[in-house]
Amino acid sequence: MFDKLSEKLDSFLEMGVPFYDCIVLKDGACVYRRAGGFTDAARTVGVTGKEKYNIYSCSKLITCTAALTLWEKGAFSLEDRLSDYLPEFAHMTVKTKNGVVPAQNPILVKHLFEMTAGFSYNIHTPAIARCREETNGRCPTRELVRCLAKDPLLFEPGERWQYSLSHDVLAALVEVLSGTSFGEYVKKSIFAPLGMCHSTFLLDDSRSDEVINQYAYSASGGVYERKRHNDYKFGSEYESGGAGCVSTVEDYVKLLEALRLGDVILKKETVDLLATDRLTEAQKKQYWMTGYGYGLGQRCPQDETKTDFGWGGASGAYYAIDRKNALSVYLGAHIVGYDAFQTAGPEILPIIQEILA
Repeated sequence: MFDKLSEKLDSFLEMGVPFYDCIVLKDGACVYRRAGGFTDAARTVGVTGKEKYNIYSCSKLITCTAALTLWEKGAFSLEDRLSDYLPEFAHMTVKTKNGVVPAQNPILVKHLFEMTAGFSYNIHTPAIARCREETNGRCPTRELVRCLAKDPLLFEPGERWQYSLSHDVLAALVEVLSGTSFGEYVKKSIFAPLGMCHSTFLLDDSRSDEVINQYAYSASGGVYERKRHNDYKFGSEYESGGAGCVSTVEDYVKLLEALRLGDVILKKETVDLLATDRLTEAQKKQYWMTGYGYGLGQRCPQDETKTDFGWGGASGAYYAIDRKNALSVYLGAHIVGYDAFQTAGPEILPIIQEILA
């Protein structure tokens, strides 16, 4: 039944991908689980299914979900000004062809979810460097975001779509609204209730060996072992809402199932909101996913040709929630810089849907 899927997954190993771990749930039951490859360069240690990964941008679903638990409690409105909660964003500047000028429009909270706030994904800005220096390398989430506000925006808030550090700023908003650290709030509101006991946004450097070997790809040198460090962890105390979570395949699929069902962590109506396209025609000009729109931090159906919502991560991790067909899919991997492998998730999802729809 799943031969075609298994063959497709194993073909990634032939491409040079060191290992993968794929899980598929149908109506809440695990109907497929396959892991392949080796986690060490000598190819002696096989995948066990218990590995911890840097899941990079698959962190974004967790961050948006955490923020929406606060939204459900009435802590904020999507139309609120960000500066109502993070005052440093009250007087932003914008880069233009005529130089840096004062922003004409405020950043709204919805812009953080939608990736339309005007931020970039440049992780080497003077603001980040300044925060490292001022905090002796700690970079607490709230402090780094405060520094980030000093960088000019790329465009007027709401003007267009731009993949960026917006969800890192959203994590700082969660801190302010919850009165606790981002990681602690996520643990309390998501990880603990769902039994995600192997997931965290702040893995101490002394425990970095708990994360399996991470690999990278270069056109000249092929696949090589890379340090386990996550480049989006800007400091020892930084919790990146956009890319900072460490998790396992079995942990992460618990969140997917909770959202597929609804009325677990978030109400069904809130999941509907999460998975509804919000982009204007102007914003869609910069958006790259054919056939999909973009909701609150997720690719989502734009028309009847798509039935899933989800996203992917820089290391090849990928998730899909297909409520129409009662599917939760997660692909775990740990290789960065391999553009050809970034299509792995979108390639396996139609195979799974064809088999199980």
